[in-house]
Amino acid sequence: MSAQENSQESSIGLGVENLFAGYGETVVLDDVTVDAKAGGTLAILGRNGVGKTTLLNTIMGFTTRHSGSVKLGGRTIETETPHKRVLAGIGYVPQEREIFPSLTAEENMLVAMRPGGWTLEKVYELFPRLAERRRNAGNKLSGGEQQMLAVARALVGGPQVLLLDEPMEGLAPVVVESLFEALAKVRDESGVTMILVEQHVDLALEFAKDAMVLDRGKVVWEGTCEALKADEAMQASLLGVGAEI
Repeated sequence: MSAQENSQESSIGLGVENLFAGYGETVVLDDVTVDAKAGGTLAILGRNGVGKTTLLNTIMGFTTRHSGSVKLGGRTIETETPHKRVLAGIGYVPQEREIFPSLTAEENMLVAMRPGGWTLEKVYELFPRLAERRRNAGNKLSGGEQQMLAVARALVGGPQVLLLDEPMEGLAPVVVESLFEALAKVRDESGVTMILVEQHVDLALEFAKDAMVLDRGKVVWEGTCEALKADEAMQASLLGVGAEI
């Protein structure tokens, strides 16, 4: 049996059921149910402001949950603090990256490193640019390098589920291509369950196996990326002309 198959066997899924959540009294997510299969890839799509980032923030415990459940590998975690969710196996790459600006790239990873997570050597193999810039402070890295670091920092924590919030946002095309290739390698070789929010629909549909579309905080479509990719009329209806969300 291959290392990839072993990794996928040991991976876990993430489920959200009948979730109502938001910020304070404001409800953004309206009866949302998500099934991210163990070792699978799920793209969360939808126009701007429909609740995609709120969904990831709720999975991490950063919002107000009014009702509904969040389960990691069948274990209920919706009442746990964010740091306990990380310890339970969720890695998060936020839209703002949120690296430590005064620490070097390598120090940013060392403070997040946990037993069973990726080693520095493995990270540098995935992102050779980080190896070159490992002694540079976080605020001296380019936007693309900071995004690579945000992904690397999540990986050294040993996640079984990896949440990615618009990782390609604001990056030059050549950097997008490089980062996409690296994430595809993580997808194909690690067995980590991956949930991706991405504004570029074509990239998201190419990357993930399954997809769901949010509109005004509700799930309005779910199925395979292959099915959505093949139905341009459905894409236009759900996501808008130009395939940007």
